[in-house]
Amino acid sequence: MVFTNRQKAECAKREVKQRQRVYMRMVEEKRMSHEFATEQILLMTEIAADYERLAEAEEEKDRLL
Repeated sequence: MVFTNRQKAECAKREVKQRQRVYMRMVEEKRMSHEFATEQILLMTEIAADYERLAEAEEEKDRLL
């Protein structure tokens, strides 16, 4: 199965939201450090942004064709 950059971007955005909920709860429960949680949320946020840029570029290219 092949996924588009748009699908990947949307999935990564959902993952950011899930990490924000779950990781912060884990920090409160002292099962994860705040620093690690923040780092991992920021990392997935950047991945989502990368795929969003790729999806936008593809969509712009398709509009020009």
